[in-house]
Amino acid sequence: MPDIQPNAFGRALRGFFSNSLPHVRGLSRNTLLGYRDSFKLLLRFLEQHLGRPAAAIDFPDLSPQNLLAFLEHLETERGNCVATRNARLVAAHAFARYATSSHPEHFELCQQILAVPFKRGDERIVGYLETDELRALLQAPDLATAPGRRDRTLLLAMFNTGARVQEILDLRPCDIQFERPTQALLRGKGGKQRLCPLWPDTVRALRGLLRERGVPLTDESPVFRNRRGEPLTRFGIRYLLAKHARTASLSVATLASKRVHPHLLRHTTATSLLQSGVDLVTISHWLGHASIESTNRYVAVNLATKRAAIEKAQPTACANAGVASWRSDESVLAWLEAL
Repeated sequence: MPDIQPNAFGRALRGFFSNSLPHVRGLSRNTLLGYRDSFKLLLRFLEQHLGRPAAAIDFPDLSPQNLLAFLEHLETERGNCVATRNARLVAAHAFARYATSSHPEHFELCQQILAVPFKRGDERIVGYLETDELRALLQAPDLATAPGRRDRTLLLAMFNTGARVQEILDLRPCDIQFERPTQALLRGKGGKQRLCPLWPDTVRALRGLLRERGVPLTDESPVFRNRRGEPLTRFGIRYLLAKHARTASLSVATLASKRVHPHLLRHTTATSLLQSGVDLVTISHWLGHASIESTNRYVAVNLATKRAAIEKAQPTACANAGVASWRSDESVLAWLEAL
């Protein structure tokens, strides 16, 4: 079989993944793998849609019509949500921006790809754990066992830092400052780093976990490991959270209706900080948000919580029982002051 020479699209795709993403833009490996998965799905779709092998696909095959058909396929046949559909489109847009300079002969097509809009979806209400639910979850692990002590330390560290699941998986003993000011170095998206304060309970739990396993505080391997001594995975953390949520739901019934996942703990950290009076800028840095706009969504959650509390506090004999008390002039000023 004769060797297949790469066409313009093949050369552009190679340069995009081997040079532009990792070296020019400096994107993290996880982001690179996400883009890779997007193009694997796109190429497999085009193979079936166009009836020819992926090696024969070239720039003209990336028409807006074919791209929109692919995005529709993700939703209707693969059952992906709007957010996943948009994430796949992000990869296509990134490639189009790269190709405008590397292959200017396809500049018009790249502009057409960039003009394919993101789809608006229903805005989800940010979920989080109430105080009693969080307390029950933290108390669920069996502290009489080594896995139970590890799990409680993991839950405590995730709530304390509001870390993304990959950030907590990458945490190493050498990243933790056990002396005052106690803090942890977290590595976020795009290789960004941030320091997060640690509470005394978290420090004690982490120190105890490492002492129990005989791990020096300067060790450079991940803190959280499974029974075989291997680093925990995303799946492992999700499994542990679901397991302890089931146990905790026996004492706090409302947990049974919630899907407890790593990002829910991150949301819980943000709402807890906001309800404690911490300002949005500090919370944004605490969570490692690229923009404070990402943090603003928690304001709506906090206002809804305050409003519900005020409504519950209304006198039952109030003449305007059907009107929330925050609508009165005095409460409106207090409400605005609290923004």
